[in-house]
Amino acid sequence: MIDGRALRREFPVFEHNPGLVFLDSGASAQKPRAVIDGIAEFYRGDYANVHRGVYKLSARSTDLFEEARVAVRDFLNAADECEIVFVRGATEGINLVSYSWGGAFLRAGDEVVISDVEHHSNLVPWQMACQRAGAKLVVAPTDETGEFDLGAFEALLSRRTRMVAVTHVSNVTGTVLPVENIVRLAHEVGAKVLIDGCQAVPRMPVDVQAIDCDFYVFSGHKAYGPTGTGVLYGRRDVLEAMPPWQAGGGMITSVEYAGTEFQEPPHRFEAGTPDIAGAVGLRLAIGFIEGIGRGAIQEHEAALTDYGVDVLSRIPDLRLVPGGQRRLSILSFNLDGVHPHDVGTVLDQHEVAVRVGHHCAQPLMDRLGVAGTVRASFGIYNDRDDIDRLAAAVEACREMFSR
Repeated sequence: MIDGRALRREFPVFEHNPGLVFLDSGASAQKPRAVIDGIAEFYRGDYANVHRGVYKLSARSTDLFEEARVAVRDFLNAADECEIVFVRGATEGINLVSYSWGGAFLRAGDEVVISDVEHHSNLVPWQMACQRAGAKLVVAPTDETGEFDLGAFEALLSRRTRMVAVTHVSNVTGTVLPVENIVRLAHEVGAKVLIDGCQAVPRMPVDVQAIDCDFYVFSGHKAYGPTGTGVLYGRRDVLEAMPPWQAGGGMITSVEYAGTEFQEPPHRFEAGTPDIAGAVGLRLAIGFIEGIGRGAIQEHEAALTDYGVDVLSRIPDLRLVPGGQRRLSILSFNLDGVHPHDVGTVLDQHEVAVRVGHHCAQPLMDRLGVAGTVRASFGIYNDRDDIDRLAAAVEACREMFSR
């Protein structure tokens, strides 16, 4: 079993904020000392630009950068490191696919299917891609319990379906989508599948070969790594068929005024100087996660989720947003008669940090009939005491506004 309280010693933020109950890991996770110190050490002793220098320092920096790519390959169980593209975050990875793959393969009359629990980053890029191509955006529903409706999804699929883009774990409800079944059904009609794994990668095992998806994206900062880092996994044959989406140094083999030849993936999609230290930090974060074990993390956070549902459900006037039969690490709720921002402000006075608002999922908020919610999201450093502190703070808020 994971001891969240003991793990906090690995995170300097809790030394500087000793009373903090941090329940906003779904937005961005705190950073362990191994990542913070490792990045600083890289800048002190190993930094140089990559892929260009023949001197030892550049070669060493290049090795560390490419070793990070191999670490991500192993982390996702990709078949080859050439399937790992470094990006600035999941948002950039999704935009890369929507512009490059979408521009090459999406045509008028085609359809892109998303779920109704998508983050804007996995909605707006496909909305824009459909507008450019004259294609149609189709929304697959979750039911009233928060469960993804696999039957309704299957009924929406047809030979017009070219892309299915869904989240692995909802950033609002914590719903775990049945991605293996989604991929299987999509592939049966010849569609490609992109999965937004931002909320899944830090807290559960992910095997892209077992899932059999065509694309998988995640952001480093949600996985205890640095901001400005992220990964796009793409199946090799699919990436090889896609044109570059940005041009510049590092992604070419030769340039003449008459035309340019581009590198093979992944470098074809990595124009310009990359975030070298960020990649090093991401590798360290992956090592930190693997040192604990994603199976153990999933068990720990699933237990916290169940406990959170039980405790919060007992609070009068509190309404939990349904998350289906499988939800993980994220609980959204509202307090009757109290605006989410007011709840968040009162909780902050009790040193409980949560996220409030629409969580970049406005269409889902519209379906739920609310302007926003209060969202508590867990990390490896949380424990039951944190949930008890959350519940006590919510009770204090309820009493304050019921006077």
